[in-house]
Amino acid sequence: MAMHPASDVAFTPTVKALQAAKGSRELYEAIERRGGWRSTVDGRLRAALAGTRSAFLATASADGQPYIQHRGGPAGFIKVLDETTLGFADFTGNQQYISMGNAAENRKAHLFLINYARRQRIKIWGELSVVEDDPELIARVTPPEVEAGVYRARVERAFVLRITAWDINCPQHIPQHFEAEDVAQAVTVRDERIAALEGEIAVLREKLWLKEGCAGAGDD
Repeated sequence: MAMHPASDVAFTPTVKALQAAKGSRELYEAIERRGGWRSTVDGRLRAALAGTRSAFLATASADGQPYIQHRGGPAGFIKVLDETTLGFADFTGNQQYISMGNAAENRKAHLFLINYARRQRIKIWGELSVVEDDPELIARVTPPEVEAGVYRARVERAFVLRITAWDINCPQHIPQHFEAEDVAQAVTVRDERIAALEGEIAVLREKLWLKEGCAGAGDD
């Protein structure tokens, strides 16, 4: 039985036909022969998730009506549960339950991660489950910042994504932006360094003034 590459989750026969017609199929066939997209968590994905504060979750209803919802939290709020499974806490929100309802009738879902500072985007395909009756799992996906009260949110349930495939895109056309708190921290470090240097300059000036004053004074 032939093994299908993980990218087949996105590269349907129609997509492959378009790639062939437009001239890119040969490129993607070469990528597939080299192993293609990943279906398990590796070091690159783990590192990217550790810094992720923002993601977009795509789901669809049974009849294919798509929906995209923003998901956010403290850095690393999307947890690696095992090498093929991700999970994150579902915080209390506007209580529309669209993603939850879609997952109940169509488990196919997609996570889109974008890091503007690094100009990196990651696409993750998978099957989504909503878990409400597993306190241990919900505790695993609850960020420690929420437990400590540093990040204000109330966890209602866990969302679990079983990975089908994932891929890192090229950075072309991604504008470079930085998180406000990262900029604030960098500015604080800069200002503290400037203050320290100004203090050192003041001390050196005082020493120089004393030295020059002593050198200019004659014997009594």
